[in-house]
Amino acid sequence: MRYGPAVRRRQLGAELRSLRGQAGLTSSEAAARLGWHQSKVSRIETGRSGVKTSDVRRLLDLYEVRDTRLRDLLAALAGTDDAGEGRHHWWRAYRDLLPAAYRDFISLESQASRMRTLETTVVPGLLQTRDYALAMTRAAVAGLSDEQVDALVEVRLARQDVLRADPPLQLSVVLDEAVLRRPVGGPKVFAGQLAWLREVSKLPQVRLQVLPFTSGEHVGLISPFVIFSFPNISDLDVVVLDHLTSSLCLERKEDLRAYTEAFNSLQDRALSPEESEKFIAGLSDGTKEEQ
Repeated sequence: MRYGPAVRRRQLGAELRSLRGQAGLTSSEAAARLGWHQSKVSRIETGRSGVKTSDVRRLLDLYEVRDTRLRDLLAALAGTDDAGEGRHHWWRAYRDLLPAAYRDFISLESQASRMRTLETTVVPGLLQTRDYALAMTRAAVAGLSDEQVDALVEVRLARQDVLRADPPLQLSVVLDEAVLRRPVGGPKVFAGQLAWLREVSKLPQVRLQVLPFTSGEHVGLISPFVIFSFPNISDLDVVVLDHLTSSLCLERKEDLRAYTEAFNSLQDRALSPEESEKFIAGLSDGTKEEQ
């Protein structure tokens, strides 16, 4: 993918090499059956060259890989937006509107089995109401028509389907108190957002914790971050840092370990899910009084 392509190629190659071994084929035998030169298989497996999604599919067919989710994930690593086979990659319809980094982020999000996120400024996209998303989009993106703004909001809402998938994405969120003090969209819109946070926090696949101001300084003040984990292949876990005009992906084991430890520390310092729900309820009562 566009995040760290060399690392992704090596990860994809290593998994394809493992699957070939499980299928009982040598690289020469696999190449011969596909009408390729043996060096092509070698370059793919060592990550020395990119690979087309269609070639990944042919290899998976040859190795008799039937797991749809695994096929989707490995095809996505080839770096194209048409990676899915068993599932419709709906964001392709918005490719002219969405930056490449955003499409890649959605692809990661749609393939992940678990997502851990720290947010210090806004409610995470997967938990936003339509009105909150609309207010945020209007503030963040200038120069777009009403139709384009509406399309971006629809994308934001469509992303939330991962929480209703089977199996659903397991979402762990740590929200800095500042997120809950910023009345995005005005009192009425924000009251609706707080009410929705209380509802969605009750879902078994969602763990929502508030990091209160009283916890003092914390590592998350430097930058919010997301950690994606994937089914079947633990080595594909990745950290994504958002910037104003781009995103940075960290895939080194030491980076993953550092951010995982940071997130665990933040969870320990945050209010429990039950305490967080009560905290948000108290804020909700305050917004009602202001309306």
